[in-house]
Amino acid sequence: MNRTIRTLLLSCTLAGTLIMTQPDTALGQAVNPAIIRSIAKTQKPPLHGQHWMAITGKPLAATAGAMMFQRGGNAVDAACAMIAATSTMWDVLHWGGETQALIYDPRTKRVVAINGLGMAPTGATPEFYREKGFEYPPAYGPLAAVTPGTPGGILLMLAEYGTLSLAEVLGPSIELADGYPIDAETADNIERWKDKLKEWPYSKQVMLPHLGEAREAPRAGEIFRQPDLAATLRKLVEAEAQALAAGKSRREAIQAAYDRFYRGDIAREFVRSVQEQGGLITLEDLDRWQPRVEAPLTTRYRGIDVYKLDVWTQGPALLQSLNILENFDLKSLGYNSANYIHTVYQAMSLAFADRDFYYGDPQFPPEEPTRGLLSKEYAKARAATIRMDRNDASAGPGDPYPYQGGKNPYADLLGKQPRAALGTPPGELTAEALGEFKESFQSGTTTVVSADAQGWLVAVTPSGGWIPGTIAGRTGIGLSQRMQSFVLDPKLNPYNVLEPGKRPRVTLTPSLAFKDGKPWLAFAVQGGDSQDQNLLQFFLNVVEFGMTPQEAAEGANFNSYQMRSSFDKHESQPGRIVLNESVPQWVRKELALRGYRLEYEARTSGPINAILLDHAHGTMWGGSSNHGEDYGIAW
Repeated sequence: MNRTIRTLLLSCTLAGTLIMTQPDTALGQAVNPAIIRSIAKTQKPPLHGQHWMAITGKPLAATAGAMMFQRGGNAVDAACAMIAATSTMWDVLHWGGETQALIYDPRTKRVVAINGLGMAPTGATPEFYREKGFEYPPAYGPLAAVTPGTPGGILLMLAEYGTLSLAEVLGPSIELADGYPIDAETADNIERWKDKLKEWPYSKQVMLPHLGEAREAPRAGEIFRQPDLAATLRKLVEAEAQALAAGKSRREAIQAAYDRFYRGDIAREFVRSVQEQGGLITLEDLDRWQPRVEAPLTTRYRGIDVYKLDVWTQGPALLQSLNILENFDLKSLGYNSANYIHTVYQAMSLAFADRDFYYGDPQFPPEEPTRGLLSKEYAKARAATIRMDRNDASAGPGDPYPYQGGKNPYADLLGKQPRAALGTPPGELTAEALGEFKESFQSGTTTVVSADAQGWLVAVTPSGGWIPGTIAGRTGIGLSQRMQSFVLDPKLNPYNVLEPGKRPRVTLTPSLAFKDGKPWLAFAVQGGDSQDQNLLQFFLNVVEFGMTPQEAAEGANFNSYQMRSSFDKHESQPGRIVLNESVPQWVRKELALRGYRLEYEARTSGPINAILLDHAHGTMWGGSSNHGEDYGIAW
């Protein structure tokens, strides 16, 4: 066997997926990726479809999406059903959370962005939280909640871009709320958090059916029932039915369901129970909030157009990273070589440093310097600061204003972020502290991707209301925990300071890409601040190294903790990197010499879900990582 191939086989195999690493020291000619692909198989099989495809975070929820296609619905109908089902199943989100999406509409041949993110309620000010002793809004409980966005996001998507009725789309979720066999991951997570759940009476009642026993949470396979949630979902369907019976249009009937949730009896019980448990949300907050249809942001990388949500998410950091990396020949560096990992890590550090300082809600002043941030010239200047011999642990935000013809109003704050935000160096932390930081940094959500033969292509990253969630009274709705993504100190980010009515800058970040002017790729992943890190590497796996979606979804990614966490204490751990166990010793040694603190895991891709449109054959390729419970169905 050729020495190069043998070395790659011995050192670079991950769970059946061969990693195409070329060592920095010469071992011969580079191996053709097609040869590598023929040797190894992915751990999960690739998904193929001709008519439709539905992929999400839980197998039962993927079935809900497939049911919509079987009823004649389109990819938006399927996406809405999957969001609803995953929310009902507490797949690290619930109905009080938030929903954001990118949708390619084949009728208009445009990409639209759905902003279903809730806002800070009345009374939620920096002074309020400081008086309660908080450095940031809390991670759990009623004071962590923004207004619910997922119901509004689903209803907007369905009314504007779907074809089925609300009754059809919510049918699977109502059945799930009536009772479904709970999976081990969710059941064990409830048991883990049972002491916290007991702080909130409605959460305790729903989620701990075996109070007083050794195990108080449901057991895997047990029928888990949420009667109050089922009643709420039936009220939405009832509102639609009454409107249709009165001669209203489909869109007006869906609006009637929206009004009942945000302005009717559901809203009144929601607000009553939130305030009973110490929260701030008012009826006026629910009435004033609205989901939005927006224009996405985009950049072009080596001829491929990539679309992300606006700077109220972290999504543009991926676009900035691509702009920086376009100044390097990544393919020649060799996949997952020390130089490749170092270059991508440094590019992400620069892009995320800008995220941490400049991103916020564009509906509120000050105006974010988005045009400068996405400037190719700004990216070139940032790329020029990258040193190949060491990690820059002090990488901070740049100044994009000159690249859009302006002057930075916060130039005096650059480089003056409080050191406390950088946290304790990883080498001085206990294993328990390292694990707590990592869990906060990678706080989960779920993802939804769908496509159909009509040309609809959808990517969604819904979230919020994860366990331990506070349930809002008899609505059965689990509250969001997204307030913690605000900052109270403008020195950290003057664009993301908490204010009533404002949306926090979130990590949630679906992606679409176009090739040759045609919709080509939908991809999304859960995992807090690791999301756009893993999505960036997935995209590069496909574009630079020719991987299929399934190969790229199982790829040996790495994760940085150098950017500031968007959760809890908002800390950062510069130089800390998690590598895949398959990364060979010579790469590990070189990275250590450049100042990285190395850790290793068997699976590092995150739960990536993706759909690639094969226009040459009129078919679809699906990828769903081997990292979690994500699952796809196609036909």
